[in-house]
Parts: sequence; structure tokens; C-alpha cells
Amino acid sequence: MFRLIPNALLRQLYTRNSLRNTPDGFVFSLKNRLADARFTGLRLVRIDGRAYDPDVFTLEPDGAPPTPVTAITPERPLDFPLRRSVTVHARTEPLPPGRHRLVFTLQTLPFGLLTIEVEDELQEEISPAGPDDRAASGIPRDPVDDTGPDILRRRQAYLESRTGLALQHLTAYSFDPAVSRGHCEQFVGAAQVPVGLAGPLRINGDHANGEFFIPLATTEGTLVASYNRGIKLLNRCGGVTCTVLDEGMQRAPVFVLPDARAARDLARWVAEQESALRDEAESTSRYARLKYITPYQTGRLLFLRFGFTTGDAAGQNMVTKATLAACHYLLQHRTEVEHFYLESNLATDKKPSFINTLQTRGKRVTAEVTIPKEILISELQVDPEQLDRHARIGNLGAFLAGANNNGLHAANALAALFIATGQDVACLAESSAAVTSSELLPNGDLYGSVTLPSLVIGTVGGGTGLPTQRECLEIMGCYGPGQVLKFAEIVAGVVAAGELSLAAAISSLDWVSSHEAVRNQKAGPSGT
Repeated sequence: MFRLIPNALLRQLYTRNSLRNTPDGFVFSLKNRLADARFTGLRLVRIDGRAYDPDVFTLEPDGAPPTPVTAITPERPLDFPLRRSVTVHARTEPLPPGRHRLVFTLQTLPFGLLTIEVEDELQEEISPAGPDDRAASGIPRDPVDDTGPDILRRRQAYLESRTGLALQHLTAYSFDPAVSRGHCEQFVGAAQVPVGLAGPLRINGDHANGEFFIPLATTEGTLVASYNRGIKLLNRCGGVTCTVLDEGMQRAPVFVLPDARAARDLARWVAEQESALRDEAESTSRYARLKYITPYQTGRLLFLRFGFTTGDAAGQNMVTKATLAACHYLLQHRTEVEHFYLESNLATDKKPSFINTLQTRGKRVTAEVTIPKEILISELQVDPEQLDRHARIGNLGAFLAGANNNGLHAANALAALFIATGQDVACLAESSAAVTSSELLPNGDLYGSVTLPSLVIGTVGGGTGLPTQRECLEIMGCYGPGQVLKFAEIVAGVVAAGELSLAAAISSLDWVSSHEAVRNQKAGPSGT
């Protein structure tokens, strides 16, 4: 990995719009977007063709004192960790206004010599903020330890002073703020969302087999009650059968070639070199495994959709790093590429799409059940014919609306479960696509199924390790490695319970009355 870094990627190390004059010279900034590294020297700096003596430069990493370039050697390197920034300060005459071309060569470990060529516009001169200029000073931040008690008190005090509020609930939480590091920048408090308990739900799955309590984080009245109603029905039918059908996580870079033939030839080369590209991608992770690279060409643009399995993690960051390594290899060998972007929007991350419905993003999982007619009538006061008729009409309504799925409200279950268990809530956009089907059987019973083709979840990584979220996963026995397929089956079962409950409520005209009853409870005995 990173044996030769193409110029297009090297330029990403430079922080755009960071070039500014200072009272004693000028500064610009670099950010490590590759991997942990160390500076061992500065070999060349040239701006608009003029060479600068390295002796005039200092390097100042986030939270560390400035270090003169002359003090940095292979024996005394300067650490440059991943995702950290360093300010390059030149003590010399300031730069004139306008756009400037910068060329500089860094000596690094493990990458060797890196020559970066960029253009940047000179920004307004940096000037110290006055003691009363609170807006200019901004939200307090510590670049090294931004969750320590001192910076946290300063930030909370800053918020109170700017808003005039005395914060009581936002700043009350039971966990060490340090656990939010890597999950939330500029931490100031925690949102407390009520968690209701549904279940137990009987799951008959390949990975989840038994009864499971379901923690649902929500502020929507009737939601937990509605899922409990559907769960009771499923349990009376012997449980819900859940099956994981497929899994995959994608990243979709795009390459701009001189013409359509060059793009076609690159697609053929990718097919021939898939094994080498796989080796590069999989070298970045113990868990990422490349399943396929699918080309899509339009004009001189070649889109490549990389599909991976990612173990028990949702895996978006994992596949980004893996795809970047494969792209490094491609760009190293194919110099005709004019432009390259690591994501083209074809992966449709955090967006609903038909490509994910057809080809799987995250986990593809189905929940199905056969409901005896008498149980459906006794539990939900609706007969199979009513539900089946409503489903057919609902399919037409979804078609007229241009929806990409025909489910009723999978997002309700998923949002409540995602918040409770530390999933990436924005992935509701693709995860909530639910494809439902129903069938009246010859004996009058009803067969129903719901398939989630793009369920993006994990049981490790992300927010799953936060204290409350971990406990909620542990309630279902789904925290940690080896649990994600079990969790997927449980999630699908909960979605099925909600689909049945709401469909019956609509078909039996019980929908409005249920919400009205909850509204009256909120209002109290005096009414509205």
C-alpha cells in the first residue's frame, strides 16, 4: 500500500485556502490523509518559481510547539499522525495578494520523498482576536485532548455565555466524555432519548434463534405499543423466520479519461488486473474482502463500483481506505487518467437508490411469516383479505408516488434501533427501503414477507461501543465480533412486526384512534 502516491492524491495533503500572510511571513497547512507518518526533513520549497531557504520554516503540529525545520532529521523525526494537521510557518517577507503556485518536497517515513504541487489563493491576513471578540475566537477547542475536563468546561461556559442559558440536561450524562473521541467533535453534552422495551420477539433465524427483548429509542407515542402488537401476533404464529441473503459495502470512484475508447480500455485493464487490485485493497484491513469491481461507463468517464464484505462493522470507512489503496495501484500503472475522485455518488452512500435495492448494500435480509386466519382476526381485528387488498392498493400508491420501495414504515423501527444501538443514523436513507409482499393461501391464511436490501448496520466500530448503545446491543446479545448477522435477523423481525401492525391498523381504521388515545394521555384529564 502507498508504494507510489500519485500527484492527484498528494495534492489532497494540502489544506485548501490555508495560505495566509502573518505579521512575520506567511503560513499554510497540511493534513495527513494517508497513514501515520513522520517528517524527517524539508528538501525544497518554491513559490511562484522562487526558492526559499528551508531555514526560514518551522513546522507546528496540532497541540505541539513549533519545531524549526533545521532541527528535524532522520534521527530526530517529527511525528505526523493520521488525521492530524501541521502548520508550515515561513518567517520571511509576506506574499502579494492573488493566486500562488506552491511546490515543496517533504522527506518522510514511511513514504520517502513527497513532492506536492498545488495552487492556492492568499487569504486575509491572520490577526489576533481582541479580548471581547468572542465571535472571532470561535468555539473553544483543544487540538490534542478535546474531551478533557478543562476544555469541556470552557466550551460549555462559552455556549452558556453566548446563548444566555443555564444548561442542566445537555451537560448531564453518565459516561466519560473521553469515549466520544473519534465519534463527536467539539463534544458539549449528550442527548437523552427515551428508550422503550418491546418484546420478547421470537426469531427463527440462521443466526438469531430464540426470544429477544428489543430496545427502541423514540419520542413517538404509540410506536413501542405498535411494535409490541405486531410482536404478539408473530409470537402466536410460532415466531418470524429471518434469513440473511447477501452482504456488501461499496465505494465507487470515477476516472476521467481523454476519450471513450481510453475509458473502455481502462475498464478492460481493471478486469484483467482484478487480482492485483484485490491484493492492494485487502492489504489495508484484516476484515475487508473485495467481492467484485463493476464498471459503468458514460462517455469518457469510467465509474468503478467496488464491493466488499466488512466483517461485523458497517464498513464505510474500511472500504474507503481499501478502495483508495486499489486506486493508488491503478493510477500508478495508468498515467492516461486525467482526473480521479474517490467517490462518484454511484455507491449512493446515505441515499435511497434502485442500485442498492437490486445489488445489496450492507445486509440483505428477509423476514417472513405465515399467519393463520383466525389468529389474524383475533389479534389485529382484520381478516387476511383486507390486508392483502390494502397491500395491492398500497403498491399502486407507491408506484404513483415514485417511491423506491413499497414498505409502510420500516424507518420507524430502524430509527429507534439505530439510535439505541449506536448505528450511523444517516444510513436510514438507504436502510429503510423495504420490499414487502403478501399472498393469500388456499386455506385462507396469509403469507407475508419483508426484505431489507440495504440494511447498513454493525456490531463493532462506530457508535456501537458507546456505553448506552453497547448496553442496548447486549440486551439482544448482539455486541461485538461475530454478531452482525444475528443482529440483522433481529432487525428484520422487528420491521416485520411493525409492518403487520400498521397495515392492520390502517385496514381496520384503528390507526387514528390509537394516536388520539395517546394524545389525550399527554393532555391529561383536563383535555386539550
